[in-house]
Amino acid sequence: MRNYALLTALALFLYGCQNGSKPDSIEKTTHKASLQKTADGLSLTIADETITSKEIVMDVMDSYFSIPQSRDYELFKRQVEPQLKETITTRILNALLYQQAKKNTREDVGKFLEKPAEAEVRKFIMELGGDYAKAEEVLKQRGMDWVGFKEYQKKMILTEYYLTTLLPKTAPITYSELRDCYNRMKEDSFVIPPAIKFQLIDIEPAKLQITDPNLSQVEQARKLSDELLKQIKAGKDFPIVAKEHLAVSFAAHSQPVQPESLKYKILADEAEQLEPGHISNPIETAGQEHIFIMKLEEKYPKSYQPFEKVQREIKAKIASDRLKLAQDKVLGSLRRQAENELNDEFTEFCLQEIYKMKNK
Repeated sequence: MRNYALLTALALFLYGCQNGSKPDSIEKTTHKASLQKTADGLSLTIADETITSKEIVMDVMDSYFSIPQSRDYELFKRQVEPQLKETITTRILNALLYQQAKKNTREDVGKFLEKPAEAEVRKFIMELGGDYAKAEEVLKQRGMDWVGFKEYQKKMILTEYYLTTLLPKTAPITYSELRDCYNRMKEDSFVIPPAIKFQLIDIEPAKLQITDPNLSQVEQARKLSDELLKQIKAGKDFPIVAKEHLAVSFAAHSQPVQPESLKYKILADEAEQLEPGHISNPIETAGQEHIFIMKLEEKYPKSYQPFEKVQREIKAKIASDRLKLAQDKVLGSLRRQAENELNDEFTEFCLQEIYKMKNK
């Protein structure tokens, strides 16, 4: 849905139903879809609006990049067909709704849509890095030019405006609604992950010079770690200890980090057991490549963004959910007609075109 303030402003200019009053429901339409062959493939015409197979294919191709190439067409069809049908259904529904929007708004509506449509054109170019030539090429791939794209934007703006005139006024959002929505959303949307901040001594056995023929490098590293731990517990700083040995390095995070982001899980496990200010015993990796000594400085458990700081986002979520519910109710009968107007031949042709492009 476009900016609600824009649609509300348009209402001052566009409102002007044939009978001088606001329509209170979606009218039953008798439009039927017809299929035609074109130079580029197939087109579906409904309510004087044409939907081409090329447009549909280009609209959905980005959604299918994650689907691997496959020579099994039936498998590909099962993966792609549901979303493709939804895309075509939505286009048919928009065509039906646009016809009703034209019928129920003033005849000179076009001139009031000029500036909003121009803004959408500029937005489209900006989304492609401000590259006019690139934007033009994208339009060509979709079988459109700038004039056609601008007219399409006008149709979408008018359709969305018309739909807002059919939606019932909603009651104010209450505090209890906000609280309930926060509790539902917080696990997915407002989590602050656990975090830790620490200093680390890293001893790498492979870098140690062998000074005792009776000890392996790993055994020497274990012996060294015990010695360093004594020095640290006696008050010696981690960086100073590390500088005194070639095979020892020091690491520290300037900001807390999420335990799950650490390269070695054993460090996260150890931090879970420590309290801030405490120093670990030597921590040996499974492959014996490292022996660590950790000093945990800060530790933050999993928490949530406070309710007071996310009220605007919660309110937007509630408003969006209400709008979706109202739209579904208003558009219910029109959507059922759009679903009935789905053309199997058109859908199958689009599927095959997508399949060919995916398997080039």
